[in-house]
Amino acid sequence: MGLSFMELREQICDVCRRMWQLGWVAANDGNVSVKLADGTFLATPTGLSKSMVTPEKIVRVDGEGNILEAEDGYRPSSELKMHFGCYRQREDVGAVLHAHPPVATGFAVANRPLDEYSMIETVLSLGSVPVAPYATPSTEELAEALAPYLPEHDAVLLKNHGAVTVGSDVYTAYYRMETLEQFAKITLTAHLLGGAQEMERSDIDRLIDLREHYYRMSGRHPGYKKYSQGEKSE
Repeated sequence: MGLSFMELREQICDVCRRMWQLGWVAANDGNVSVKLADGTFLATPTGLSKSMVTPEKIVRVDGEGNILEAEDGYRPSSELKMHFGCYRQREDVGAVLHAHPPVATGFAVANRPLDEYSMIETVLSLGSVPVAPYATPSTEELAEALAPYLPEHDAVLLKNHGAVTVGSDVYTAYYRMETLEQFAKITLTAHLLGGAQEMERSDIDRLIDLREHYYRMSGRHPGYKKYSQGEKSE
């Protein structure tokens, strides 16, 4: 039996509070959405700190972004166009999370992908994380900028902006954002210590094989893929 609307709303609020407590969002930054079984969506409201989101403030919309349920004065996030782009492209996506985790966003504004295969956990869970080209927030341009990366990636950095993660449910999307920020912190620390020591290609390939056939991890994975400066730049 699936979760009720109220249980899903409470999960969204829980994730919003965690994002705020971890410093991934400030003021009214960030947004979260969940796809419902009937094809409608729950989304965080615009203009409200994630620390203040409560279940009754969550907005329900249709696939065009039209409001179906909302408290007076509350509207869905202006970034829903980006969320809808993720749902259209990936049938396995049940939730989308957008935030500005500071270290990962530092890589995004420096236009540097996280593509060093240097830690077992991130090789297994995310592989490489590319930087999508700059696009104006709250427009279809952002969905279009993400589109080439979603078939292979569950986490993408947004140039000069932040990061987006997708998952089968809201907690899976949240965990991937957690992993992304941890990946960024470790990568930055390694660079301060003289540079990461990447794993052997044979060990990377073995982990990727185990991911599919032993760990049976969900979502998408790029395999062994590096991103050069030219590939990630406009």
